[in-house]
Amino acid sequence: MIALGVTGPMHPFRTFLSPDSPVGFGVADYVEIATAAIFVVGILLWAGSSKKPNLFGSHRVIWLITVAFLPVALRLALLPECPVPIASGADDFSYILLGDTLRHFRLANPPHALPQFFEQVFVLQEPTYSSMFPLGQGLFLTAGWWIFGHPWAGVLLSAAAFSGACYWMLRGWVSPAWSFIGGLLAVAEFGPLSYWMNSYWGGAVSATAGCLVYGALPRLRLYGRVRDACLLAIGMSLQLLTRPFEFVLLAVSVILFFLSELRTVFSWRDARKFAVPIVSIAMATVGLMALQNKRVTGHWTTLPYMLAQYQYGIPSTLTFQPNPVPHRTLNEEQQLAYRAQVIIHGESPETVRFYFDRLLFRVRFLRFFLLPPLYVALIAFFFAVRGYRWRWLLLTILCFALGSNFYPYFYPHYVAAVTSLFVLLSIAGIQKLNEIRLTRDRLPVPIGSVILLLCASHFVVWLLVHKLAGKETLSNFASLESWDYINYGDPQGRMAVEQQLIVKPGKKLVFVHYAPGHRFEEWVHNAADINASEVVWVHDLGPTENAKILRYYPQRSAWLLEPDYSPPKLTRYVIQSGGFQDVQ
Repeated sequence: MIALGVTGPMHPFRTFLSPDSPVGFGVADYVEIATAAIFVVGILLWAGSSKKPNLFGSHRVIWLITVAFLPVALRLALLPECPVPIASGADDFSYILLGDTLRHFRLANPPHALPQFFEQVFVLQEPTYSSMFPLGQGLFLTAGWWIFGHPWAGVLLSAAAFSGACYWMLRGWVSPAWSFIGGLLAVAEFGPLSYWMNSYWGGAVSATAGCLVYGALPRLRLYGRVRDACLLAIGMSLQLLTRPFEFVLLAVSVILFFLSELRTVFSWRDARKFAVPIVSIAMATVGLMALQNKRVTGHWTTLPYMLAQYQYGIPSTLTFQPNPVPHRTLNEEQQLAYRAQVIIHGESPETVRFYFDRLLFRVRFLRFFLLPPLYVALIAFFFAVRGYRWRWLLLTILCFALGSNFYPYFYPHYVAAVTSLFVLLSIAGIQKLNEIRLTRDRLPVPIGSVILLLCASHFVVWLLVHKLAGKETLSNFASLESWDYINYGDPQGRMAVEQQLIVKPGKKLVFVHYAPGHRFEEWVHNAADINASEVVWVHDLGPTENAKILRYYPQRSAWLLEPDYSPPKLTRYVIQSGGFQDVQ
């Protein structure tokens, strides 16, 4: 994946390839959108009198179940070729630690007696040993861990929740048949080929929150039911527990909708019936959040994220704020991460020009939310905008774009809450394309149907490539695939190291020794209950310091891992007066 950063000179041809392309397109994307344009032009030139066929049958409840579990079924079908994702980055390990902590029915873990050996990015060591992230993603990882025995199952559950919730959300805006089509679009765009399903970072949880909110709004306008008010409150709460900063943007979009849509529908007397359930849900959520703060940081109002920023200078501050200053000694890997974030943030004060340059750069991320043929539907949507509700949709997306632009980094899951609005926008645009006429009769083949066919072809082709193609074919196709992310094999050699450790008798203590120039590949990571783990991973701090933890774990066999070898080198570790000695 890519984040907004400083880029150097680029080869001219690379400026047309994702992610260097200003619009985020790769070679295959240009081919697809050109094909879509050719189809549209061809159909416009081919006037006919055929009526639009009824491509879809009547609504069935089974559609929601189908849409919910389709991405899970497709991703599981890819397991022989694309196994369960291997945690490999700081975000992955921190979220897994959060899920493991919750799995032990606690919000924080006691600090280790020797925290210097366990330092890792995005994880606090003091006053507690805890992830810096909020609870939302961790709750799903924990659920998957409890039910199926693996945290990735929680990722699959969140994908199912999002797909089903997206269908439900669309039912509040469009017909059942078009809602089903929109649900399938969500599967194709954010399902088995998306990094949301192939990492532990998530994205689907925040997207689910957005679905609940944006599905409840039109229902509240039409029916004024307490049930829909509760779903709105649950969606807002889930967003607060997942992405607190973007919660503010979500709240702004709700206020804008209420000001224009609901003020003429409800009186203050009618609104009172919503107060008790909404306030109850809100208080429970804020209470849970405050309790996590207290357990992790020792203060009710200090977020773990804020404490990590104070202690380590990571994550970065908003662009109009100065770079944070670390208040804790950083090891080499943390210093590298801190320097990288300082560079991305920049030392210069925020200006209007910097702000809009950054916003223009991020236009390419629109490609993550729209398959290439849907850009034609996007253009059609602008011609279909009628009434405030549809203008509000664009205003909400703009609100998220402008608000998230105050953070120097950007990943699509930061604005995942508006994912269902992109799907709705696509569906509305496709409906508009299907209404195009050259005479009194409709076109012989609806343009929108062609767009849908191209989207389906895009998804099916790449799904089959990942399922059926061999390594050599995949390598040749890799440069043509844009924005998909799916794991293959064990490129960092982590599984091989774990297999070597499994066959060793007893509990192990593994010293991780990085070579000079090691970058951004975290190997020191531990479970929530460090002392009970079969393997404890620690930094190699030199013979004198290492002796302390060897005395702390006298019953564990000591090993030395050098991950920068290819493959990573694992040997016995024996401490001597002059340094360590490798014993094969």
